[in-house]
Amino acid sequence: MRRTSIVLLLILAIAASLSAAPKNVILLIGDGMGFAQATAARIAAGGPRARLAMDQMPITGFVTTYSASAYVTDSAAAATAMASGIKTSNYTIGLTPDGRRTRTILEAARDSGRKTGLVTTDAITGATPAGFAAHVSGRDQTAQIAADLINANIDVLIGGGRAAFMPKTAQNSSRGDDRDLIAEAKSKGWQVALSPEEFNSASGSRLVALLALGALTTKEPEPPLSSLTSKAISMLSTGKKGFFLMVEGAQIDTSSHSNDFESCVRQTLEFDKAVSAALEFARRDKNTLVIVTADHETGGLALPADNDKIKSVWGSGGHTAVVTPIYAYGPGSERFSGLIDNTDIAKRIAELWKLKVGVTEDKNQQP
Repeated sequence: MRRTSIVLLLILAIAASLSAAPKNVILLIGDGMGFAQATAARIAAGGPRARLAMDQMPITGFVTTYSASAYVTDSAAAATAMASGIKTSNYTIGLTPDGRRTRTILEAARDSGRKTGLVTTDAITGATPAGFAAHVSGRDQTAQIAADLINANIDVLIGGGRAAFMPKTAQNSSRGDDRDLIAEAKSKGWQVALSPEEFNSASGSRLVALLALGALTTKEPEPPLSSLTSKAISMLSTGKKGFFLMVEGAQIDTSSHSNDFESCVRQTLEFDKAVSAALEFARRDKNTLVIVTADHETGGLALPADNDKIKSVWGSGGHTAVVTPIYAYGPGSERFSGLIDNTDIAKRIAELWKLKVGVTEDKNQQP
């Protein structure tokens, strides 16, 4: 009888730990990463029996990715869905199809006193990071997206995209006005890093790192995505109430668009190193939910065999409608198993934290 009671207590303890709300959430998005991209990276890492860091996450599932306007989503609509739980039209960021603002999980986390961060190997104004804090009708409105990101008071912003933060009088600026968002960031208390050297020496808890005019090259001397991720976690984990961090590996998508198999594998492995950095922190912390997924699959990649060696066959140069993988680890991870929709990601994080995401009442008012 006593043994039965002990077993029952253990079961209840495990169930309680699974349903507990995490203090921190790290969402990693492999842009364009489908099951074939992950499989190719796994094989490249050591053959069919090899395992990636994301493979070590105990909860797995599938994600539907269609947008409000098409079976095949773009990154803007997908990011809006994952960030706010709302389907929108392709190319739209942070707005419903009829122009109402969405409330994102990052914004809700920030307003609850949690620290927040966005990390990407793309321009920080790219569609995926923008979907978590910007509200524009077109993803190409990078000048407004940059302003939205600064106005959102995010603790850590790391990526490329410096051109959209410089006044139009500056060389290589992509802005059409005189706003100097780099100067504004400094005046609001952010440390600003504009080179790998400045990034490596940065400390504290608030950082804007703009390491390229556009997207990062993901090559030296730039720090790898795993280092960008570790730096963000180190800065955000100083908060007493926890943090929300989104990390994007953007060039899986870029490589898949160009059907560059070798580059696609390299980028997926680099993304997996960032996953490993997040999991390393989560295992030590024991109170962090890590979620890994993709916004869509790109390229229609297939991996047929040729004399027991795989080869790559691409079906397109664009996005596809196939479901994407999702992996989860830590408190609340059980909510991300099975077949879910991309809108469920924001909704289920919000439920764990007892926050609200979704649609605000007012139409967006852009300056």
